[in-house]
Amino acid sequence: MACVLEAPLRMSVLSEVTASSRHYVDRLFDLDPQKVLQGVIDMKNAVIGNNKQKANLIVLGAVPRLLYLLQQESSSTELRTECAVVLGSLAMGTENNVKSLLDCHIIPALLQGLLSPDLKFIEACLRCLRTIFISPVTPEDLLYTDATVISHLMALLSRSRYTQEYICQIFSHCCKLQHWHSCGFKSLPQPLLCANGPDHQTILFNHGAVQSIAHLLVSASYKVRMQALKCFSVLAFENPQVSMTLVNVSVDGELLPQIFVKMLQRDKPIEMQLTSAKCLTSMCRAGAIRTDDPCIVLKTLPCLVRMCSKERLLEERVEGAETLAYLIETDVELQRIASITDHLIVMLADYFKYPSSVSAITDIKRLDHDLKHAHELRQAAFKLYASLGANDEDIRKKIIETENMMDRIVNGLSESSIKVRLAAVRCLHSLSRSVQQLRTSFQDHAVWKPLMKPILESGAIELLCSLTQSENLALRVNGIWALMNMAFQAEQKIKSDILRGLSTEQLFQLLSDSDVNVLMKTLGLLRNLLSTRPHIDHIMSTHGKQIMQAVTLILEGEHNIEVKEQTLCILANIADGTTAKELIMTNDDILQKIKYYMSHSNAKLQLAAMFCISNLIWNEEEGSQERQDKLRDMGIVDILHKLSQSSDPNLCDKAKTALQQYLA
Repeated sequence: MACVLEAPLRMSVLSEVTASSRHYVDRLFDLDPQKVLQGVIDMKNAVIGNNKQKANLIVLGAVPRLLYLLQQESSSTELRTECAVVLGSLAMGTENNVKSLLDCHIIPALLQGLLSPDLKFIEACLRCLRTIFISPVTPEDLLYTDATVISHLMALLSRSRYTQEYICQIFSHCCKLQHWHSCGFKSLPQPLLCANGPDHQTILFNHGAVQSIAHLLVSASYKVRMQALKCFSVLAFENPQVSMTLVNVSVDGELLPQIFVKMLQRDKPIEMQLTSAKCLTSMCRAGAIRTDDPCIVLKTLPCLVRMCSKERLLEERVEGAETLAYLIETDVELQRIASITDHLIVMLADYFKYPSSVSAITDIKRLDHDLKHAHELRQAAFKLYASLGANDEDIRKKIIETENMMDRIVNGLSESSIKVRLAAVRCLHSLSRSVQQLRTSFQDHAVWKPLMKPILESGAIELLCSLTQSENLALRVNGIWALMNMAFQAEQKIKSDILRGLSTEQLFQLLSDSDVNVLMKTLGLLRNLLSTRPHIDHIMSTHGKQIMQAVTLILEGEHNIEVKEQTLCILANIADGTTAKELIMTNDDILQKIKYYMSHSNAKLQLAAMFCISNLIWNEEEGSQERQDKLRDMGIVDILHKLSQSSDPNLCDKAKTALQQYLA
């Protein structure tokens, strides 16, 4: 198999391949082993920090020859070790370099090298493997193709501090879950976790990773401690089995949570503080540590808030905010504590102003890096605001009143980065819960009116409608969810704008979505749109035919009880309209379906069908006599008599109330 760079070679590239580069490769084929060794050592010195030289040597075929020499038993240990060092150096170049090495099957060759009795050679192979596995182009599964590899790596952990450092690093990069910043949070409908993550965790766990790595947390080497810690942060994430085990493991008489707390202290390096906080966060979210435990409330949470300050580097602020968002996401008390710690809500506003024109960054490389990654700060801020405002009305009010908050959300919804858009939708979704609560009580117009006004003026409805067409499931769910919240007790214009923005075609598309969360939220949206009589009549006069068609399709389809109940509730709302109810009365197919669900085995569906009947036969409304007669002829009254004897008190009461309409 050819081992070349991906791009086709042009003459200009070939002409740049210098004679000296060719000379390095030629020396690898010398018949004198000593000259070969010297050639490899010279090559090692030539490629250090020189990406052009690395590319030249790969093009000239150095990799297959180096791998051949590395695998030959006749090669001296020193030569094999130097070959591993050069290959590791080539891997530190570009991603294309790594791809070329992978194409030459470098991983099986290096894993084979780990069986050698020579420690220096083993360390060189591990260092090269580490470099290859931390590259984003290397598939993690390559570590798991041979069942004996993991147990052999576990055995090598005791050999030296270098084997410990490199193996822990390999494990933490080959135990892939989508990290917190790219996966959803659990309370949102669809967390975007990789299917393969838990498998990797389980394999490592079953090979005794927890026990083998735990004692490395007290190693004399900082690098070993750090890599062991990173390993635990990946192993414990979203994994109750690992988390519950970690809580009871002790090293030198000290439990792991206590060791993690010590690593959180301010005098420890930032990466150590952050990674310890991630470990404790995962253990807390998995239920291994209580949310009111002092190590969470007094140590982990304050540490993560500290990471959000503008004194920290961009990546530290991002990781701190995202980990904190995950920690507090489902716990009201932690949300309240976080919201009043170090002025966090105001501190997060700085995430949108970075880097500013008067930035203190003097390092040009750092400034360039931060400009390219500034969107990650915005994404992290949106996520943390969403978690902070998930439950508490006062916190939402503070967030909404933060300077330019709504403008920022609106801008976020139209950013080029899908991750920022998704985070902005989550934030809007979290804050839009205020709308429904505040509208119902009318206690604080000052909050929901300015909130709704910018949402509407900024074209957020159109943006949310467009998100419902996204191929990304989480964007579709959250887009429709936010629209459902906005439609709750909204004025008719907003409802019309939503319907116009969605289009009938898109509504049907959402109602036939394969994901049940999308379907349920779309039905919830329809139910909210079809509330209050004038709105029901207006919407049914313009979209009645299509809505009835959609309702029929769902009631006939293979759907769960919740979906059918929600659909019958929509029919009950339509039946409450003044003119809209005629769309049901003139549709015999729908009437038969309501009759069928009145006698269904599930009480929820029976009750929902009864609401439809009650609204159709209500005495005080025009045309009620004709409707009652038609439904009597269909056998509805007989069913009502049967249901009035039901053992279910709700069904019994509803049936008796309906029968009274016939007697009045």
